[in-house]
Amino acid sequence: MKNLLNKKILFIICGGISAYKSLETIRLFKKNGAEIKTILTKNAKEFVTPLSVASLSHGKVYSDLFSIENEAEMDHISLSRWADIIIISPATANTISKLALGTTDDLASTVVLASDKNIYLSPAMNVRMWEHPTTKINLRKLKDFGYKIIGPEIGDMACGEYGEGKMSDPITIAEEIDKYFLTKKNNKKFKALVTAGPTNEYIDPVRFITNKSSGKQGYELAKSLSKEGFDTTLISGPTNLKTQNDIKLIKVETADEMLVATQESLPVDVAICSAAVSDFKIKKKYENKIKKQETLNLNLEKNIDILNYISNHNSKRPKLVIGFAAETNSIEKNAEKKLNKKNCDWIISNDVSNKDIGFNSDYNEVTIHYKNKSIKKEKLLYKEKSEISNEIVDRIIDQLN
Repeated sequence: MKNLLNKKILFIICGGISAYKSLETIRLFKKNGAEIKTILTKNAKEFVTPLSVASLSHGKVYSDLFSIENEAEMDHISLSRWADIIIISPATANTISKLALGTTDDLASTVVLASDKNIYLSPAMNVRMWEHPTTKINLRKLKDFGYKIIGPEIGDMACGEYGEGKMSDPITIAEEIDKYFLTKKNNKKFKALVTAGPTNEYIDPVRFITNKSSGKQGYELAKSLSKEGFDTTLISGPTNLKTQNDIKLIKVETADEMLVATQESLPVDVAICSAAVSDFKIKKKYENKIKKQETLNLNLEKNIDILNYISNHNSKRPKLVIGFAAETNSIEKNAEKKLNKKNCDWIISNDVSNKDIGFNSDYNEVTIHYKNKSIKKEKLLYKEKSEISNEIVDRIIDQLN
């Protein structure tokens, strides 16, 4: 498991009889060169001691949310930022419920909610608890949020019953995390380009043509790509959004500026054109502010089609070109038409007439239309744009690999 070398793993142990297995999991991580910091929940201390965990991890063990010593050395935000990945093992039914609700009543749940890293859960509980509808709903929520699940397995339980709910073996958990870091390392060879937001096409020095695009979906896509290891460039029209330091951000205002930035960013392996580029611009911009008058005729001309430029580039066409179709009517028909006309590989359509999933909303519901007709179109149902982005990026990784 050579991909664990020098990786920073934040290991959270919850209260359950399977907590003893976490000691072996930590030992395997350390044996293969990982750096470990550990959080013990209050109930976890009933099953394993801080001393035994510290002896195996060779690192500090954290437990109390309001500890003067902990906060002076490393607050809960810094602890979540320190890690390359977070593992919760065993993940009890109680912990899964808390995370699904966003509860932050201890250090472990607070760190997780504050984290911007991938989080793995290794569930362990009685078979009836595992099969309970509430547990299934909570897990489905967490999967939608981007959490990864390892196990559980079928077998004999400490309570004497038999069934699904047994925590995965330490070697299985360690191998799954090693595989994650291998995939992320492989993804580093891929370059991704995302365009986002609106463009402003000036009429005079103070007036312009634009649209209601917020850029939120494009920014979330760039974050998801970067999180999975892609070398990511984000070309953004005017927005008030912020992004991570590991994303190369290029700010532009007009479609012409976005085209130049796109040309200079090629070649890439993946191009996602989520920007709402203005279809038209003023043929000749007024040099001075236009004074109020009875009528005003504007002479417009078509803007360059950036998606069409990328998808039909002779020498620098990306392996995967993805466009967006923000529609108000005949959504499926218009998306399929755009897919064929623009020669892109995927078109992702959504209904912007619906205020709940339209411009400026934090939520979306989209359909992915594939050029490869052997793959049926997929609908990603209503959820936060960050979750939609994670699902899209998962499919991008599958296709590239």
